[in-house]
Amino acid sequence: MRSCLIVVGLFVLAIALRSARKALVRKLGALVFLAASFMAFFYLSSGCWWVGLIGVALWFFLPWVELLTRIRRMRLPMENRLKQKEVPDPSFFPNAVEAAGAMEDAGFDHVDDCGWEWGGMKQFFRLFWHPEERAVGAVCLCEQGEVAFAFISVTSRDKKGRIWRTTNFPFSATLKCPPQMKWNHVPCERACFHQILKDHHEFLRRSNVDPDTLLMPDPDEIEDSIETEMQSQIRHNLEAGIIRETGDGHFEYSFRGLLFLWGQFVKDMVRLC
Repeated sequence: MRSCLIVVGLFVLAIALRSARKALVRKLGALVFLAASFMAFFYLSSGCWWVGLIGVALWFFLPWVELLTRIRRMRLPMENRLKQKEVPDPSFFPNAVEAAGAMEDAGFDHVDDCGWEWGGMKQFFRLFWHPEERAVGAVCLCEQGEVAFAFISVTSRDKKGRIWRTTNFPFSATLKCPPQMKWNHVPCERACFHQILKDHHEFLRRSNVDPDTLLMPDPDEIEDSIETEMQSQIRHNLEAGIIRETGDGHFEYSFRGLLFLWGQFVKDMVRLC
């Protein structure tokens, strides 16, 4: 009875901590969940500590359920094209409306609204550009089933062909980035465009990128550049063995790719817990 009360008490404490607003307290709640799992398996095995560790490890192997079911069967197009899209219902993406307004306040001009679909996920882009900043801004809306979220990105390109991007995208990348793509992830809670633009300036400065080497975006070619960037990323992952062609114009994840995704899932579990 005593051991049962300890485990239940730890789980209740973990749930309470996970309900807190502060990220540090929520992370502490995740650690308490792991401790509760350890104690549950520890007591069930009559005090065997390595069985308790197995109970903790099971949390990190949960992503394999989805990896071996939905993702292993998923087929994605080798070539995907952006299409003109209407703006989704703002009630689903309240922060996106504010972000678009902040971009216009910062001097970014609206270019186009477009989108595409990847593996059942609908992605919508509201694209902006700023000639003085030599940057492209985007409010991106993602919807898959009942899950929807929005994020912001600011992208600059230099004369060496490198892509510099600052974004509050909440998850790790599902494909490896080519060497010329440099990502600067900021916390997903940072939804203020002005702060993200400031972070982008700091990212360029920290990377010793001379503003004079940045290319002037062409608003008529922004969509083409997004498609070209995706093609480059697909080729890079084919060469790295993360994905493989299926022979019908699509690609799928290889076993190495599933291992890569598992690592990304675990990284997100640790970072977002």
